[in-house]
Amino acid sequence: MSSESSSHQDRREFFHRSLARILGPVGEFLEKRLDVPGSRTMLRPPGALPEREFLDTCARCGACVDVCPADAIVPLESGDQAISETPVILPDHAACVVCEGLECMKACPTGALRLVDAPEQIRMGLARVSTAACVRSHGKACSICVDRCPMGSRALRFTGAGPPEVLDDGCVGCGVCQEYCPTTPRAIIVEPY
Repeated sequence: MSSESSSHQDRREFFHRSLARILGPVGEFLEKRLDVPGSRTMLRPPGALPEREFLDTCARCGACVDVCPADAIVPLESGDQAISETPVILPDHAACVVCEGLECMKACPTGALRLVDAPEQIRMGLARVSTAACVRSHGKACSICVDRCPMGSRALRFTGAGPPEVLDDGCVGCGVCQEYCPTTPRAIIVEPY
């Protein structure tokens, strides 16, 4: 091998290693922030079938995305074809507002989103409060999560000066509390079912 070829190979290897060193942490950060397989369960739109059945039934047509009045439902961008383009809700950006017409469920042509009789029957997930992160635990006044909750006091309420109480039977997992929580990281998040 000539010294010119060796030098060219050394430069290529140097740039390859440098690029991997720079992009590796970026990739890890994105995997943690995005809904990718293995990172966490995704928050599906209201009325979604159980995950395996949902993936088998969803046509990835975007009908639910198009009719969502809150623009909360988005197609998932993923390299995993099993979940790519399936509808998800990312409550840090836009939560389900539990609209009066339950439009996403009505628009689904395959039954991947089943229409429920009443909004109270929706079960997307369950809100969980981090007492340590909630500003109310530190004596500050905040009621944003309770004030904004579309399900009202049947889902989220204050029982004293501390953090809110989540009522399992009333919380539908819409993510409104998470979207509007002013803390970083959020003191209240929705864990999908």
